[in-house]
Amino acid sequence: MKENDTYPRRASVTRYIMPLREGGSLPALADADDGFKYVVKFRGGGHGSKALISELLGGELARRAGLRVPELVFLDLDEDFGRTEGDEEIQDLLKASRGLNMGLHFLSGAMTWDVAVNRTDTETASAIIWLDAWITNVDRTARNTNMLLWNHELWLIDHGSSFYFHHNWDSAARAALSPFPYIKDHALLAQASLLEATDARMKAIFTPEVIDETVALLPDSWLEQAEPGVSPEEQRRVYANFLKTRLANSQIFISHADAVRKTLV
Repeated sequence: MKENDTYPRRASVTRYIMPLREGGSLPALADADDGFKYVVKFRGGGHGSKALISELLGGELARRAGLRVPELVFLDLDEDFGRTEGDEEIQDLLKASRGLNMGLHFLSGAMTWDVAVNRTDTETASAIIWLDAWITNVDRTARNTNMLLWNHELWLIDHGSSFYFHHNWDSAARAALSPFPYIKDHALLAQASLLEATDARMKAIFTPEVIDETVALLPDSWLEQAEPGVSPEEQRRVYANFLKTRLANSQIFISHADAVRKTLV
């Protein structure tokens, strides 16, 4: 993707408000020059730009699936930004994150989705299970749902732990055909009783063209940092092939998820 394209929107960070100390990535709440607040995921965080790649792909695919996701925005971090930051750890993070980062529109007043208290319908639960099994998202458990309740609706956040094959680049072909055993820990698995119908619906949505369009959004600068020895074009091809192969063989992960679900109900 050429980084002057208009989607996702692009803005610049103007004020670092506070860190959101979750895990090793150290995201933050920040203001941008478009007048909005964002949760910023930094390319200088624990998993580098691979977390941003997962965030963009996972969030955009969720949006295409009809699920609610805060708007994703490319956020520029100026070379001089953060020099007056007093916390040395944060200053190092900002210095390592100069350039293009990922922002999620801040949902003011949102509360963490608690599976012990909050319920969603089976169609939505099935769509989320299907999506997370497809993109191999290991991080939507009852302990850390990465879901928010906002305006009485369920919103998905934080897809940075998806596509975990890219931490071992040569495993992509094998990972594309995995049943995704981590689905057993998913917060919504017990409610996902419509996986077969969901599978048919999602296959109609995610044509090869839609997958290619989504992967094309990945900025060159993220890909160059993620795998310096692999060209951006080749990396996009691997992500697209992973998604297409996994989609064509979705019965592998759907059958596994449904079998595990039946042990829970």
